Amino acid sequence: MRLRFRFYTCALIVIFMLSIFAAACGNDSGKPKVRVGEVARTIFYAPQYVALAKGFFAEQGIDVDLQTTAGGDKTMTALLSGGIDIALVGSETSIYVYQQGADNPVINFAQLTQTDGTFLMAREHDGTFDWNELKGSEFLGQRKGGMPQMAGEFTLRKHGIDPQKDLDLIQNVDFANIASAYASGTGQYVQLFEPQASIFEREGRGTVVASFGVESGRLPYTAYMAKGSYLDEKSDVVQKFANALQQAQRWVADNSAENIADTILPYFKDADRTIVIDAVKRYKEQGSYAIDGVIEQEEWNNLHDVLRTAGELKQDVPLESLVNNRFAKQAKQTVK
Repeated sequence: MRLRFRFYTCALIVIFMLSIFAAACGNDSGKPKVRVGEVARTIFYAPQYVALAKGFFAEQGIDVDLQTTAGGDKTMTALLSGGIDIALVGSETSIYVYQQGADNPVINFAQLTQTDGTFLMAREHDGTFDWNELKGSEFLGQRKGGMPQMAGEFTLRKHGIDPQKDLDLIQNVDFANIASAYASGTGQYVQLFEPQASIFEREGRGTVVASFGVESGRLPYTAYMAKGSYLDEKSDVVQKFANALQQAQRWVADNSAENIADTILPYFKDADRTIVIDAVKRYKEQGSYAIDGVIEQEEWNNLHDVLRTAGELKQDVPLESLVNNRFAKQAKQTVK
């Protein structure tokens, strides 16, 4: 009887240990989890979804938990409060935090997009376009203080247009409602992201006549960033993240808009495939998707010019204060 009890006891211990081992294997508990907050779910961030869909993060041995923290303020709050580990948001937000005197500054370590992502749409278009046509028009712009609006105003001023004096500028519409406001008849011109621009063109609501991304030049428009302490403590994880991103960026550079669209469609379940293709093609052709994560000095300087023009820059911030290119440079060298 005692032997039988010992046998059953040993058997239960073995079964218990096996169940723990199986659960650990099934849950990939050995992979460090990285909580990433994206400022928006958009085709503009296609390389990120490629990295997820192709399993590049998993190949590097990290488990990425992606969440959409809509809005730059919410995304930065989540990062600073510890709700996420890495934020995908405009690089200008790191400057804003720095200007407030943060003890643990937010550091950009890899850029995803290197141009503005908005386009100028005209409700009526005769086949030609001149920027002077905007003078005196009703212009539906982006939210004041946001990077799209600042890049838009930077472009307008470059073409001799004072947004505050030469336009009937509307910028009190929430980001989520800009497209519907235009569709309901507000604005002769509107500043839109993809895929909304392609959707409206197909519906006959307007025509894309210019790209603010092309006009405002290259800048670290959207980048991955983390608190300096996280980069120090989790440098191995950050390097793996940068490696996976580099894989995705090269894959996007080497593949057609059709292949990219098919890969990222699971992240846009209600989207029309042809619209996604058109949007990816437009971004790809104008070089919006960065081919690597390195933030160049010239891009950083251009960002300063945009912020300075908008009156949002208190003082110049050296690149080395808020950018750590070590991870992106290493990824360029090691990822084939």
